[in-house]
Amino acid sequence: MRVLVTGGAGFIGSHVAEAASEAGHNVLVVDDLSTGRTENLPPGVDFHPVDIRNREVFRELALQFRPDAISHHAAQASVSISVREPGYDAEVNVLGSLNVAEVACEVSSRLIFASTGGALYGEVADGAAAGEGSPARPLSPYACSKASFELYLKAFAETADLNYTILRYANVYGPRQNPHGEAGVVAIFLRRLLRGEPIQVNARARLGDDGCVRDYVFVRDAVRANLAAFEGVLERRTINIATGIGTSTRMLAEKIASLVNKPAIVRDGEHRAGDLERSVLDPTVMTSMLGDPTPLAEGLEATTDWFRFESEPS
Repeated sequence: MRVLVTGGAGFIGSHVAEAASEAGHNVLVVDDLSTGRTENLPPGVDFHPVDIRNREVFRELALQFRPDAISHHAAQASVSISVREPGYDAEVNVLGSLNVAEVACEVSSRLIFASTGGALYGEVADGAAAGEGSPARPLSPYACSKASFELYLKAFAETADLNYTILRYANVYGPRQNPHGEAGVVAIFLRRLLRGEPIQVNARARLGDDGCVRDYVFVRDAVRANLAAFEGVLERRTINIATGIGTSTRMLAEKIASLVNKPAIVRDGEHRAGDLERSVLDPTVMTSMLGDPTPLAEGLEATTDWFRFESEPS
């Protein structure tokens, strides 16, 4: 199978590209390297530094390759940037994504879209988990752009017979995660703790509380979903990729500190404007089709091992 991965030099996209290559697929990676890194690319994949907003170049490349499946991970992924520059966010996440969708229609390729669960559902009440049927409550231009493209995909399915899968990721973590990106708290904590630097727990509501609650899902589970979608298992579905378990920032800090096995200086910070207090997704559909998600303890241990190795002098 021929698989095109947009954003394939980034955190999640590179794991998808690697797994697809290991499964024997012919993989083409497209990434403008605005946040991706060539070091993330698996050996043997064909790589082109192309911006998905460049319609003609992207289309020509895709038409030459003629992918059977496209895993679309290229995105402007910063909520804060989307607030400052909503036009730029829309250029990448809506107009750029439309270029990808049009190519998918032209070559009759399956399109797997990396959407967002956390940003899309908005605040989730204590004790609840947002399911795929929960109303979308986008509170940022980033979330709006993701929600908008989901609607485009459903329209293309009706008008152009596009076969799509929408994967609504919770807070994905794992090896290669960029600490400077959104949802990068695991990477931030690991890098700082391994260097013996203090970490900060930003308040959920009041200074000194346990911080915001998030659903942390291991990157391996996102990869499993993409591989299944390549085979048509998840066709024309919208699926949460999540664990259904909420973890506070302070609890996460404690778990990571115990794995690093170094003294941890944890400081309290104020609530950050725009941060959701609680985001937890319902993984029932995912579990029924793909199996149980990776336990947090297992995923954090594997991620810690990778960051520890990366931090060691060569």
